[in-house]
Amino acid sequence: MRCVILQPSYIPWRGYFDLIRRADVFVFYDDVQYDKHGWRNRNRIKTPQGTQWITIPVRSKSNVVQGLSIGEVRIAGNHWEQKHRRTLTQNYRSAPFFDDEILNEIYDDPPELLCELTIRSTIALARRLGYTNTQFFRSSDFGFKDGRTDRLIAILRHLGATEYLSGPSASDYIDQTKFDSARIKLEWIQYDYPEYPQLYPPFDPLVSIIDLMFMTGPDAARFISRI
Repeated sequence: MRCVILQPSYIPWRGYFDLIRRADVFVFYDDVQYDKHGWRNRNRIKTPQGTQWITIPVRSKSNVVQGLSIGEVRIAGNHWEQKHRRTLTQNYRSAPFFDDEILNEIYDDPPELLCELTIRSTIALARRLGYTNTQFFRSSDFGFKDGRTDRLIAILRHLGATEYLSGPSASDYIDQTKFDSARIKLEWIQYDYPEYPQLYPPFDPLVSIIDLMFMTGPDAARFISRI
């Protein structure tokens, strides 16, 4: 059984969904420390003026003071979801497969906790892409805390996983020898995807999955699997 363990992110890019596609079990790593300038509450979209960030406001002061985990971070402010919906509509309404229903799945009835929104919307988008066989869990469900690699292995053993699939950036901290000792195969994914049409050249591969879905519609998964 192949497993992926990854921090929840806001409408992530297609590489994130490639990991979901390849996984039998996908674990949202929600009980590690929130990284304020990461991808947990923001992502990038294409606009006529260039690539633009859209960011969910969070209670950042308490995150720094208390060292909150991702699963504890609360969304701040009012009507942010209306602003994001409006921004996406303005920039993608001329896209061939613009779909209000996708925005409804992300922004309708937003929860108070950031991870509740990001996890819910990521699963909904994965299902739209046709990834219906992957099972989803949260690392906080298991309660393992010790060490980076040790915690990953504890989760994998608990789930009965025989393979662990990871992005290349994790090679900086994952201890390969511990995976060998646990007899769990460690596999690294290489992010290499074909270009697809975008509204506003030049092509930017590192934007939210929303861009790909609105531009290619039912063919979106083909630009993730490289088939």
